Amino acid sequence: MIYYPLLAKGETIGISAPSSGAPEALHYVVRESTLRMNKRGFQTVIGETVWSQNKAASAPAKLRAKEFNSMMKEQSIDHLIPIWGGELLIEMLEYTDFKKLDKKWILGYSDTSVLLLAITLKTGLATAHGPNFVDVRGEQMDETTAKWMEVLATKEGDSIVQKASSKYQKEWDHANPTSCIFHLTENTEWKTISGEEESFNGRLLGGCLDVIRHLVGTPYGDVAGFREQFTLGEPVVWYFENDQMNTTELRRILVQMKLAGWFNECAGIMFGRSAANGPVDNYEVKDVYLALAEELGIPIVYDIDCGHQPPQMTFINGAVAEVTAGKGTGKVKQSFK
Repeated sequence: MIYYPLLAKGETIGISAPSSGAPEALHYVVRESTLRMNKRGFQTVIGETVWSQNKAASAPAKLRAKEFNSMMKEQSIDHLIPIWGGELLIEMLEYTDFKKLDKKWILGYSDTSVLLLAITLKTGLATAHGPNFVDVRGEQMDETTAKWMEVLATKEGDSIVQKASSKYQKEWDHANPTSCIFHLTENTEWKTISGEEESFNGRLLGGCLDVIRHLVGTPYGDVAGFREQFTLGEPVVWYFENDQMNTTELRRILVQMKLAGWFNECAGIMFGRSAANGPVDNYEVKDVYLALAEELGIPIVYDIDCGHQPPQMTFINGAVAEVTAGKGTGKVKQSFK
């Protein structure tokens, strides 16, 4: 079975940096985020790793894991939200105490998705792929981003529906944040590779492809073992996003996952919007999606609200998802069972 934490107002959220921390010039961002979180009715505990950044990480891997393990065991901390992603989270996995993880939400995306997916696959503890701590520091939140609180407050046995956003951010402009941090200027358009309306359902798993690909073939990426131990044999619905890869690299990774059995009993795949996906020799990202859809015989939905072009939905690794997409829009219903 899957174990679902439950978020409630007034609880305490631990803020850590299992990947990158904040250099001194960005400490103000942490303080802004803390202020907003407190105003929304949550207490915060800021870890020491949050305040440092050197050699592509907040701290050595063992120290990052030690702080994470401590926050997961500390009874006064109810949930964890990493400050943001980074580059080298995978270093700390071998020092993470997977056998002593309390029932707490861990929310984030980008490099954090390595930790999220590994935890769910190894322990059956549901994890949340959604906004980072700094993404919610605005005076207000757009409707899609703000849904993270409602999703994490969904009780075990209940369901919640998220719908496609109306607009998204094409490019980051960190120097000129809006009242909700993001610049939502472009019209959102969910697409299907078939061009028709699609619907599918299964256990939800996924993350940032740039980094979760490195779990393939390791003890932290045992998809078959997860399905056998923690689910009733339901098919998997994958969600992915691409931060920096061109189309041929993306294709290689997806083929590797297929050969490793990650797509066995796959009901469908969702791909997030991306500023990457650069074509190589006229090989477009749509060609990648089409080839995968034909090989697996499954529906594929793309340009969904997920990843580095906000806003993004909050996806729960381990939840049962019902996906519907067509005519430029879509929705995802997640059931905590």
